[in-house]
Amino acid sequence: MSRSVKCLILMIAAGMALLLLPLVAEAQCSMCRAVLSGSNNARFIRNFNIGVLVLLVPPVSMFCTIFIVLRRHQREEVGSQESGVGSREDDRDADSIL
Repeated sequence: MSRSVKCLILMIAAGMALLLLPLVAEAQCSMCRAVLSGSNNARFIRNFNIGVLVLLVPPVSMFCTIFIVLRRHQREEVGSQESGVGSREDDRDADSIL
């Protein structure tokens, strides 16, 4: 299995774990929690918790996308530097001969 497939499977598993454990992953600020603790509607509280987690998805997705793009760019630079080292040395040798 390629590395990218393994990474994709790991991300999907982590996402599923977060969705399956909403009680552990309650992402509320203290003010929201104070307002919701006064409410007796359990369905509203549950839906609010899910809404907070859904609002977390876009920033995390943007961060991950930027990280992946930068990582790929870094790998391309390292690859081009490794392949270009020999040609630079050959250019220096050719210049010293002339």
